[in-house]
Amino acid sequence: MSASKNDILQGTLTLLVLKSLATSKRMHGYAITTHVQRVSADLLRVEEGSLYPALHRMEQQGWLKSEWGLTEKNREARFYSLTARGRKQLALEEESWARFTEGVGRVLRYV
Repeated sequence: MSASKNDILQGTLTLLVLKSLATSKRMHGYAITTHVQRVSADLLRVEEGSLYPALHRMEQQGWLKSEWGLTEKNREARFYSLTARGRKQLALEEESWARFTEGVGRVLRYV
């Protein structure tokens, strides 16, 4: 994959993380990255250098909560889950994304 295919449009990382966590009770960081990559059919990749600061920021904003636990491979990791505030933020992020993609679509269809 080329670097340009892996670049996530600024502002979509929050949406991708919140949506990923909405599909599961809780996930650790690596599981979030593999989930996004798998569900996007390898079109998107979340880099660790972007993910962990974003997770920390979202936790500070009250959208996520975290706890330590063991992974499937018996390794200690921080697991994240959505809070009620996080579910509300996800709805806002989805609305914003829908408006954005509608606007881009209109520009692309303009003749």
